[in-house]
Order: sequence, then C-alpha cells, then structure tokens
Amino acid sequence: AIIGKGITFDSGGLDLKSADGMLRMKDDMAGAAAVLGLFHALPRLKPAVEVHGLIAATENMPSGTAQRPGDIVRAMNGITVEIGNTDAEGRLTLADALAYAVEHIKPDEMVDMATLTGAVVIALGQGVSGVMASDDGLWARVLAAANAAGERMWRLPLHDEYREGLKSDIADLNNISSQRGAGAIVAALFMREFTSGIPWAHLDIAGTAFAERELPLGPKGATGVTVRTLLAYIAAMAERR
Repeated sequence: AIIGKGITFDSGGLDLKSADGMLRMKDDMAGAAAVLGLFHALPRLKPAVEVHGLIAATENMPSGTAQRPGDIVRAMNGITVEIGNTDAEGRLTLADALAYAVEHIKPDEMVDMATLTGAVVIALGQGVSGVMASDDGLWARVLAAANAAGERMWRLPLHDEYREGLKSDIADLNNISSQRGAGAIVAALFMREFTSGIPWAHLDIAGTAFAERELPLGPKGATGVTVRTLLAYIAAMAERR
C-alpha cells in the first residue's frame, strides 16, 4: 500500500500559520500527488506486484466548524486523539489511511509520503528526505531504490522514549508532543500506532517536495520527489518474485 498526504491547502486551522508559513501550502498535497504520479506510470510498466494507492484529501482551514485545540477525535480503528495543535493535521489523515489499509487491504508492506514536518527541514535541509521505518529490511529496500533513482534519503530513528511526549490525560494519544525537539520522529511515532505491526516506512518530504531553484533532476517548483524511488522499489520487488 502506497499512501500520500493530501492536504490541498494548509492554513494551520485555528492554530493559524504566519503569512510566510502558509505561502506555499498548496504543496501540502505533494505526497498525494506522488501517489497519482506513481499510478500514472504503473500501468505502463506492468510490474508483477499488487499495489494499492490511498489518498486522504482535505483542507485545513479555520471556520465555525473547524477542529479546535482540546477536541477529542476517534480514529477509524478506535484510537482516541486529543488535538494539541490543529496544525498537526496531516498525521491525523494519514493515521486513518494507515488504519484503512490495515483493515481493508492487509498489505505486506506500507509506505507513506508526506510533507509532514518543518522539523525534518531543520534536520536535513531541502535536499534530503527523512525516512523512518519500522522494519530494517524495508528501510534497506527503500534506500536501495532511492540510490538507484538518484533521490537522497536519510534514516531517522524511531526512538521509543520520545513516545512519552504523546501521552494524553484524556485520550489514548495527543497529536503533538509535550516535549521539545525531534518533531519529525515524534510525528512518525504517532503514525506507527496505526500500522498494527505491518512493515511500514514513512517518507517526510517537507524539504524536498518543492525546489526554490532548478535542480539536476527537475526544474524549479514541484519536484515529484519519491515517484522515481517508489517505481524503483516496486520494480525491485517484482524482480524478487
């Protein structure tokens, strides 16, 4: 199962972003766009692998019916989540997409792509995507595919101690951490709760989905990052079979 974050515009909701912070938030659907790009190519390549693509698409806008800090929401698998910040919305949509895949698709592996955190940009800049994986073998296959495709990726650890910050007094989880730092890892730890032990990799492409200048693999603007990597990953999987 290949899952893409599809926030078609992210204002931050009631926890409103600054004007500069939301300037390019139309690209918060880059993960979903990568799923569409992948599925544009797959029918032509016809790999001997069953691939499912999932997109949970919505906007995050302030309104009279907007989600509020302190609200409790229930994910489709029954886990309750306290909303600590309405600008941490992508992980909520991805959580439901992961839970849907687990229940209805029952895949061998899951990979998601998301412009999820500013923290990954601080850690790795705009030239490297962050990867967090629950399975070492899956990580190795993703890395090999990224190297073959010429897309730079770097693994960040799913450090279990950081999960403590996601505890809530009134729900199973909070959507943000009470502890400072490691924002990209904490977001991945939140999402891991919805994978039910299925091997899963999360690609945080917040820094790589949009280029401010022309690059060797593409022009200025949206980059289509992860499409080439996922095609190489699926092609390698088909060869192993």
